[in-house]
Amino acid sequence: MAEEKPDLQELGLPEEVLFSPADRDALAAERIAAPRYSYWASVFRVFFRKKINIVLLALLAVLLVFTYVYPAVTGYDPEADPYINILDSQSKHLGPGAAMERFGRSLRWSLGTGASGESTFDAVWYGSGISLSLALVCAAINLTVGVLIGAVWGFSKRVDRFMTEVYNVVANVPYILLISVVVLILSPSFWSMVFALTVTGWISIAYFIRTQVVIIRDREYNLASRCLGTPMYRIATKNILPFMTSVIVTLAAAEIPAYISYEVFLSFIGMGLRDMSLGRLIQSAQGAMLTPGWELEFWSPVAVAAVITVVLYVVGQNLGDASDPRTHL
Repeated sequence: MAEEKPDLQELGLPEEVLFSPADRDALAAERIAAPRYSYWASVFRVFFRKKINIVLLALLAVLLVFTYVYPAVTGYDPEADPYINILDSQSKHLGPGAAMERFGRSLRWSLGTGASGESTFDAVWYGSGISLSLALVCAAINLTVGVLIGAVWGFSKRVDRFMTEVYNVVANVPYILLISVVVLILSPSFWSMVFALTVTGWISIAYFIRTQVVIIRDREYNLASRCLGTPMYRIATKNILPFMTSVIVTLAAAEIPAYISYEVFLSFIGMGLRDMSLGRLIQSAQGAMLTPGWELEFWSPVAVAAVITVVLYVVGQNLGDASDPRTHL
């Protein structure tokens, strides 16, 4: 059946209007009708989509407040406060209830007292500040050096030959043994521990970044940049590293808890810091682990170290996943 033609007279418009040429805007035709994309806005949108991340961030904020703000507010003195009750034999190894009964109800006595009558609560949070600061400094140094050298290492074949030989030598030396030797040679201070953890700690990060760079260095846009004469460092910093944000964040999530673990382990075996870090507190209170009524002196720094490392690791891993552009769809 033939299709009926519409009656143009019913529209009530003259033919000049109905059949006039349509305007064509070339720029409007090429414009993409999509919302503006922001990388970091998408990262945080994906990250906060999981409610558990909000809970973990709140817990991390509480830990940071007690680690850095609480000792500053209370005016904790690491030279005097641990020994303020050392002459009072009745104040040593008290449980929370006995400590509050003797010194008054206060948050600082909520974990009892230690071997010198000191506040376990104050000592734990002061020690966590030392351990966490050490981990953050070491992570910042190793990640910065490792990422930059790894980017150049993976892109330059001349550097690759040299650095591969260096890596083969250093990687065969146990890391914990190397740290122990350096700490024994130097005095066990904060900065000597930083030096021990960073003197070769960056090389494994650099090798991992080098492997990732090798995967993407021969893509078309990098070959085009090389043909145009773009310097190698600019290609590495502009064309390669921005695509590895999620990898770098994931590395940071693993590195920071690892350095806390190294410090705790070395201090526990008597080769760590002289300052009252978490590891030193655990080492000095190991005799209280199985003594009835004294358990909090040992398990308090253990619990704080465990919670800090787990929270930092999980938050970092989730942030690394959110940094992957493939999750922004």
